[in-house]
Amino acid sequence: MTPPAPTTVNGHARVLLAPNPGPMTLEGTNSYLLSGNGGSSVVIVDPGPLDDGHLALLAGAGPVELILITHRHADHTEGAAALAAATGAPVRAADPAYCVDGHPLRDGETVAAAGLDIEVLATPGHTADSVCFLLPDPDSEPDPDADPDFRGRRSVLTGDTILGRGTTVIAPPDGSLRDYLGTLRLLAALGPARALPAHGPQLPDLEEIALAYLAHREQRLDQIRAALVRLGLDPQVAEVSAVTDAVYHDVDASVRRAAEFSVAAQLDYLRGG
Repeated sequence: MTPPAPTTVNGHARVLLAPNPGPMTLEGTNSYLLSGNGGSSVVIVDPGPLDDGHLALLAGAGPVELILITHRHADHTEGAAALAAATGAPVRAADPAYCVDGHPLRDGETVAAAGLDIEVLATPGHTADSVCFLLPDPDSEPDPDADPDFRGRRSVLTGDTILGRGTTVIAPPDGSLRDYLGTLRLLAALGPARALPAHGPQLPDLEEIALAYLAHREQRLDQIRAALVRLGLDPQVAEVSAVTDAVYHDVDASVRRAAEFSVAAQLDYLRGG
């Protein structure tokens, strides 16, 4: 069987899907390979799981200059140390625990690598250490194999902050709905950039999807408030399981835990957290 090859997204980005599909990862983790004009090296974003075949394809896609991490979850980071060992490339993440021979990422810094200037955006909410990466506009003459919907605009690698399908979990112990709403406003203010998520398909308009996420979160908060009134519960003492039963009564068992995470985050928000 011929191994999968990276798919071109635009003049700066290609994507290779990791073989780790599931209810929380959708088709799998999107590992991105970034490079600038005429550059021979690449930056890998989110190497994904510790899968020998996937990591070998990433390592063989060109000299790997740098490995970047959007956040700490294992479906993004598990293969990072092995890829670093195989290529000699440092790993940089916001959380120093996931760095290998590299400094922690800082909000607002510009990472110069593989012929690109990559801007780091702190985007807490899904987790406290979540970051997005803003890429410059592709070349005026982009790769002819690129998706035409992704030509001529800058792109944002969104990790799990924005997904290609569905909505993002506010993950314990340090996810925060209050932070996440602020992050969504920040991303919406970037305008109609292209969203390159870590799970699911790429999206043509980051502003549109961020505003839709905001509306969805406000709708969910209204549902939680209504359920609390209906159940006669104070948000300060309401149990997550009871509110989840009321609001997510028809949710599939495979994502029940994610629904409980969301309810916990919403209750914390209503408590002033």
